[in-house]
Amino acid sequence: MHILVTNDDGPPSSKASPYIHAFVKHLKEAGHDVSVCLPNTQRSWIGKAHMIGQTLKPLYFRPSANIYGDDTEGTTNALPDTSGEGDEEWILVDGTPASCVQIGLNHFFHSKGPVDLVVSGPNYGRNTTAIFALSSGTLGGALEAAVCKVKAIAVSFAFFSRNHDPVIIDAACRQGIKVIDGLYKQWPAGGSVDLYSVNVPLVEAVDTRKTYLTKMLQNYWQAGGCFEEIDDPSAVDPVEAEASIREGNSSATPAKNTSGTGHKHKHFKWAPRFTDVYTSVEEAGPGSDGWVVKEGHTSVTPLKANFAQADVGNGLQELNFSEPAVREESNVLAVRRKLQDSTAPDKIQAFVAYDDEYVQPLIVSALKSLLPDDLVDLVTAVAVTDDGTFSASRALPTPNARALQIMPYEALDFDHAAASPRSYLINSYMIRKALIRKHYLSTTVEHWVAKRPESVLKTHVQRSEAFEVDYAEFLDDALVEAFDLRESLARNDALGVEAPPQDRQWWILKPGMSDRGQGIRLFSTMDELQAIFDGWEEDQPDTDDEEDDADDEQAPRGGGGSEDVEKDYITTSHLRHFVAQPYIHPPLLLADGGHKFHIRTYVLCAGSMQVYVYRHMLALFAAKPYRAPWDAPDDIESFLTNTCLQASPHETTVQRFWALEGIAQRTKEAVFGQICAVTGDLFEGAARAMPVHFQPLPNAFEVFGLDFLVDAEGCAWLLEVNAFPDFKQTGGDLTDIVAGFWRGVVREAVVPFFGVGEERLLGGGSDEERGDMVRVRDVGLGRR
Repeated sequence: MHILVTNDDGPPSSKASPYIHAFVKHLKEAGHDVSVCLPNTQRSWIGKAHMIGQTLKPLYFRPSANIYGDDTEGTTNALPDTSGEGDEEWILVDGTPASCVQIGLNHFFHSKGPVDLVVSGPNYGRNTTAIFALSSGTLGGALEAAVCKVKAIAVSFAFFSRNHDPVIIDAACRQGIKVIDGLYKQWPAGGSVDLYSVNVPLVEAVDTRKTYLTKMLQNYWQAGGCFEEIDDPSAVDPVEAEASIREGNSSATPAKNTSGTGHKHKHFKWAPRFTDVYTSVEEAGPGSDGWVVKEGHTSVTPLKANFAQADVGNGLQELNFSEPAVREESNVLAVRRKLQDSTAPDKIQAFVAYDDEYVQPLIVSALKSLLPDDLVDLVTAVAVTDDGTFSASRALPTPNARALQIMPYEALDFDHAAASPRSYLINSYMIRKALIRKHYLSTTVEHWVAKRPESVLKTHVQRSEAFEVDYAEFLDDALVEAFDLRESLARNDALGVEAPPQDRQWWILKPGMSDRGQGIRLFSTMDELQAIFDGWEEDQPDTDDEEDDADDEQAPRGGGGSEDVEKDYITTSHLRHFVAQPYIHPPLLLADGGHKFHIRTYVLCAGSMQVYVYRHMLALFAAKPYRAPWDAPDDIESFLTNTCLQASPHETTVQRFWALEGIAQRTKEAVFGQICAVTGDLFEGAARAMPVHFQPLPNAFEVFGLDFLVDAEGCAWLLEVNAFPDFKQTGGDLTDIVAGFWRGVVREAVVPFFGVGEERLLGGGSDEERGDMVRVRDVGLGRR
C-alpha cells in the first residue's frame, strides 16, 4: 500500500531522530510504497498545531546510506531533483507534523496514487497515557490525517536507555510494521475507529513479545506545574531537554516568590514532573497503555478524532498479527492500482457484530484473510431494532442482495433468511435444541441408537435418565419411568450404610437448561438425591420469572466460560428438566494426584449439512487435584472442569490437547478418531431422528463447542454440546486456535455458499491449516 510517513522529531539524527531512517527502510522492504514528509527540525510537544500566517517552504532531502550511528543525516537541497528519481526524495517542511500531513497528502507524491495510510512516527519516546498523548506531535500528525478521512497510525518507540542498539531498533521496526499491517487489514468498518496509537518498547526481541489492545490511562498533572524558574534561558538545549524528559529525569521544584507583593521577573524552562506520570501508571495497575509498555509489550489504542477513545471493552486483549511479507513484486504500485480499479457488481455485504470482544476481531480477520476487499463490504457497526434484532431489509440495497450476517442468535434476521435462501447466509440454525439441551440430547441419542444399534453413540455417551420435577416433594413420582436410575439406587441402598461408598454406583445430576456448571451434583442414594432437591427448594427466591422454553433456542451459551457465576440456585424453569448419568470414574489423569480435564472440541455444521471437527482441541483442567466422588462429593472444583468455576485459574487451566505431556501420541490420535466418529453420528442422529428439534438450514451454519471426557481406559465420552461456545476460555496465549478455526469456518461455510472461486481467494492459511477442518459427516437432507 501507499504509506505517507511523518513524525515530530524531524529528519534523521542520532540525537533527535534516531529511528526514522531504519523505519522507512523496513517499510519498503515489507513491500510498501513509502512517501516521506517531515518537519525540518524537531517539533515535539506541539500537538495538532498549524503555524497560522507563516509561509511554509519545503526542502528536498536524501538520507545517507548509513541508517544508524552518527552519520545519519543526508543531503538537503532547496530545489527538487529533476532527474526522474525524485520519488525517493523526502520532503522537509518548516512547519508542524500536522502541516506535513496536509502538504504530503495534497501537494506531493501524486504520481504514486492516493495515500492508503498515514504513519506518524516512530516517535523518539513513548506516547502512553493522556498526559503524553494530548500534547504529542506524533499523535497530532495522525489526528490531522484522520480528519482528512485517511486512516492513520501513530507509532512511538518507548526507550529505556539512550543506547540506540541497531538490533533492538530493527526488532522494534519489524514489530511496528507487523502491527501496522495487521491493523490496516482489520480496520473496523462503520467509522468506529479513526486512528490508532501504537507504542513499541525498545527491549530485546520485542517482535516476539505480545501485543495488547489497551485503553489510554487517564492521568493528570500534580501540583508544581511543568515549568522551572531559571536565570539564564540561553543554557537550554531543546534536543537534550526532550531526551531528558522522555527518560523521566526532570523533577524540578518551582521556586516561590517570597518578595511579598508584585511580580518578580523570571525565565521559565520546560521541566515537567514526569515522575508523577510513571507513578500514575504504577498506581493504576494492569490494563492501560502505560502498564503494557512498562511490562515490555506493545500497546495498541484505538482512538476517535474527537478527543474520545474508541471502545475496546474491559480487560487486556492480546492481538496477533502475521509477519508482513517481503516485497517480491517489482511493480507494487501497478498491482495495487489494478486491484483498486477492479469492481464487483454484486459485492457481499458482511454484517459482523458477534457481541464478544474476544472473538469479534478474529472473525473479521478471518474474513479479510480470505475474501478480497473488492468482493466484500464489511460492516461491524450495525443498527438493531428496539427488540434487539437486525433488519436485513433496512440494511440491504436490494431484497436479493448477497449478504452474510454473523451476530448473536437473538439478533439474527431469520425471516429474511427464510425468504432469501440462496443469497442470505446466517451463523445459526433457528431450531437446534435436540443438541444443546441436555434432556433433549439424551432423547436424541436414545432415539438414534434405537434406530442404529451399531452407532458409536451407544458406547461413547452415557445412557441418561431424563425426568421432570416441578417440586421436590414429587421427586419420587418423577422417577417412575427412570428404570435404570431407580434400580441402581435400590441396589446401593441394599448395600447398607456399613458398605464402603466406593461399592455404590455413583451418578451425576445435571439440570437440563443450565450452563457454566450450575446445579451439577453427585449422588449415590435416593436420600442424597432428595436432599439435593430439598436444598434447592429452600434456596428459591421469593419470586422468579418463569420462562417457557418451548421456543427458546438460545441457551446454553459457552460452557466453561470465565464470567462470574451467579448464586448457585436453580430457577423454576431450570428445575423442571434434569438428566442423571452414571458418573465416569476413573478419568484419565496425566499424573498421580493430577487434575481432571475435559476436551473442548470446536465443530462447524454447515448448510444441510456438512459437519467438520477442528483438529486443534483444548484441554480444560479442574481447579483442584482429582478426588473420587465418595471422597469429596461436594468438592465441585475437584471433579468439575468448567473454567467459570475458578476464581483464580492456575496457569495451566487451558492447554493445547496435542501438546499434553503424559499421553502417548497414538492415544491422542485414537481419542481424536473417537471424537470425530461420535460427532458425525451425533449430528446425523439429531437431523434424522429428531427433525422437529434440529433443522439445519441450507443458508445457515453454526459453530458448536463439544465437551468430551476421556476415561482411564482411553475412551472418549461425550458430555455436552454448547451453542455459541465461549471462545474466551481459550485465553490470550492460545488465540491462534480460535483464529484458525474461524478461518476454517469462512473457507468451508462462507466461501462455498457464495460460490467464490479458489482463484479469487486470498492466502488465508497454509495447506496444512486447511486440513485442520476435518469433515466427519456429509448428510444430504434434501433441504436445498
